[in-house]
Amino acid sequence: MRRHETHIMNSIQTAKKIFLVTVALLCAAACASLPPEEDQKEGYVSSSEGYYHYSRGVLFTVEGAIDRAIGEYENALRFDPESPYLMTELAGLYIQKKEMDRAVLLLERAIEAAPEYVDSLVLLGSLYGNLKRYEDAIEVYKKVIGIDSGKREAYLFLSLFYRENKEYDEAVAVLNNLLSMDPSNAMGSYYLAKTYAAMNRYDDAEMWFQKTLDIKPDFRPALVDLGVLYRSRDNSEKAVVIYGDYLRSHPADVQVRFELGNALMKSKRYDLAAGEFERILEWDSSLADARFSLALAYLLGGTDYDKAIAEFLALLREQPDNERAIYFLASAYEKKGQYGDAIKELELISERSDLYASARVRMGFILKTTGNVSEAIELIRREVEKGSKDPEFHLFLGALYEEAGRLDDAEDILKRGLSLSPRDADLHYRLGIVYSKGNKHQESIEQMEALLKLDPDNADALNFIGYSYADRGERLDEAEMLIKKALQLKPDNGYIIDSLGWVYFRQDRVALAIEYLEKALDLLPADPAIAGHLGDAYKKNGQIEKALEIYRKGLDHNPDNDELKEKIRDIHLPSE
Repeated sequence: MRRHETHIMNSIQTAKKIFLVTVALLCAAACASLPPEEDQKEGYVSSSEGYYHYSRGVLFTVEGAIDRAIGEYENALRFDPESPYLMTELAGLYIQKKEMDRAVLLLERAIEAAPEYVDSLVLLGSLYGNLKRYEDAIEVYKKVIGIDSGKREAYLFLSLFYRENKEYDEAVAVLNNLLSMDPSNAMGSYYLAKTYAAMNRYDDAEMWFQKTLDIKPDFRPALVDLGVLYRSRDNSEKAVVIYGDYLRSHPADVQVRFELGNALMKSKRYDLAAGEFERILEWDSSLADARFSLALAYLLGGTDYDKAIAEFLALLREQPDNERAIYFLASAYEKKGQYGDAIKELELISERSDLYASARVRMGFILKTTGNVSEAIELIRREVEKGSKDPEFHLFLGALYEEAGRLDDAEDILKRGLSLSPRDADLHYRLGIVYSKGNKHQESIEQMEALLKLDPDNADALNFIGYSYADRGERLDEAEMLIKKALQLKPDNGYIIDSLGWVYFRQDRVALAIEYLEKALDLLPADPAIAGHLGDAYKKNGQIEKALEIYRKGLDHNPDNDELKEKIRDIHLPSE
């Protein structure tokens, strides 16, 4: 019997019928003779009885009778108990059955019998990795490289498990070692790009994704990941370009077209995104992700709520328990003003769902919108009283109390939320606002300072503290510094621009104040406070008629604003 006949699985190239005949002949011949000892590779089946059962195991494997195949392999191991080849093959069958613990034990036993049997090591390392035993996987693959330093895939697996174990520098070192041996290894470049992405070294990641595509232009995983990287860095247009270029030569690639749709969604080009998802569904109407994304594009586009509803309903006919579809169907109904239908859908979302808190808050918002504030308060209060620790409930209930003028109740519920979620930035911010409305100036500043300890770049908290100081005419240099930092973080925010203008007003830098306050009012023309600030700056600068004009424009937008009325009454023009 020739040596290659011990590798039946690799020799099968023909139809199953021919294979079955071949295996039958091999099984019969196995009992008659074995290869000469000098021709037997380490780890193969060494006894005629073992080979007979092994051959039957191969036959049952091909037929899909995994349990019977396992029985034959185990019988073969009784005759060849130290064969790492048999143990490795049997471990592979146990992996198919998802009996991972038994597979691990077999592979560990195989390595005890033959410590340098690479097939066992490679399979065990992969299995450790799948079980998230990364340190064990790393040790195994280091051993594989020690045995065979030219085994390219071992470097890739070793780097992967270093990356999964967050040992990024080690992963980079392994990949650089591989690429020094094989500079054109596309997978090495790709894994290095993914490692740099995990390290938040995005420029390096982009460079290596691009290098991967230079080596292998049609390597789709690198193309997709590069596009995702662009999207995560708010550069969706680059993602659109690279996906579009690829699709010109691969127009039927559904995955890349789906990613193109996502990139268009991120850049808020919802009509074009919808076109991509529609095209995908023309090819395969069963793709649920494409249908969901299409419905979402219609919804977010703001003009096709009926189409969004139709697509969500079509998806829910196939997937009635899809709670994301239910939630956004409710949003579409809400956008159309069909509030009853929206609430009915939101009520279907179970307490076990990650969307439950958002769904209940959305119901409360709809009740508030329709004038049923007391019902909204009761709905959310019940959730809090049930012991929910979700800060979303405390935050929204606090906002409802605040809007109803119940500042003490708002303060209490927000404090309760913070006792459960002390690092929640939104709760700190909202409580600071409530303190401010209750004229508890120092307490409001303390909340914003606590928020900044958690998030030093929170532009809203920086602006709040700075404006509070400016409005009280105190610590103006510090106020200016805080607001300028906020403006760097949000350069087009009208409220922050107004705050900086108000600081300049308090500092008697009136021309500069007018410059910023005019810009703020251009961004927020209906805001009465900004109109009041700009009018005050004009008045302080001696431009009384312009001040009166701005006050009156502000009053046109806010006819019930008593403060603007008072400012107008205080101006006495000579002609009047």
